[in-house]
Amino acid sequence: MIVDQTALLIELEPVVAENLDRHLSLAKEWFPHEYVPWSEGRTFDGLLNGEPWREDDSAIPDVARTALIVNLLTEDNLPSYHHEIATLFGRDGAWGTWVHRWTAEEGRHGIALRDYLTVTRAVDPTALERARMTHMQAGYANAHPEEMMHSIAYVAFQELATRISHRNTGKATGDPMAEQLLARVAADENLHMVFYRNLLAAAFDLDADKAMRAVADVVAGFEMPGANIEGFQRRALSIALAGIYDLRQHRDEVLQPVLRQWNVFGRTGLTAEGEKARDELAAHMESLDVQATRFEEKREARRLRQIQKP
Repeated sequence: MIVDQTALLIELEPVVAENLDRHLSLAKEWFPHEYVPWSEGRTFDGLLNGEPWREDDSAIPDVARTALIVNLLTEDNLPSYHHEIATLFGRDGAWGTWVHRWTAEEGRHGIALRDYLTVTRAVDPTALERARMTHMQAGYANAHPEEMMHSIAYVAFQELATRISHRNTGKATGDPMAEQLLARVAADENLHMVFYRNLLAAAFDLDADKAMRAVADVVAGFEMPGANIEGFQRRALSIALAGIYDLRQHRDEVLQPVLRQWNVFGRTGLTAEGEKARDELAAHMESLDVQATRFEEKREARRLRQIQKP
């Protein structure tokens, strides 16, 4: 049984190295500037006396703008995320190589999204910058800073959630260029998810009871890394009502596939502690199913009321 965090780091190092090689063989080089329609850009008001931003500068629907802002602000907090994983995983060996590679890839996402939003005037750049300042000053803290298995389980789910959010946001914009950009970002997030998913699969082989406890705790307390964005709950509700990312997608398209890959409900050889964690996980998944169904029913009733309005 692996208990010590340093021992876990050492035991997983060969798995990290193997999956790092796999990641590098699959990751595609891409350039943010190629996804931005620069010829559409116009000078803004301010020092250069250009045109002030207006709501009708872009035809992107309001809910898609909301999702784009949330996605970008989440990407903006990369310095905090880097600090958290570098502190936990270290900066040496395969772990360190992965940390820096992951950070470099994530950095492209924020660059590309901000350039696209600014050039196309999809959002108010002044409000966006103020929101960025506020959000980055709030920072991000790992909910389980001393628990590697918890942290690996969290990012496995979170990367898949981010992938789905980006893909659906792209579709919601109605802009083929935005959809292509966000599909490219989502492809990166999917590779990141596979890396972390494979790491926790290996951790299950080292200590299934502790891995099961980590998964149960993370699923029960899961929050997206951008949850402390100002006005996040209101924005998240708008995004959920539009079907960009809701509780049903979270349960069925994020949690379920990853849990299935880890075979959490088919594993044998758990102790009483592991069985207890699995029972808690099963109960929480059932509760999420009920909550998701309730939300879907309310959303449909709301849609029908809006149709019937004179």
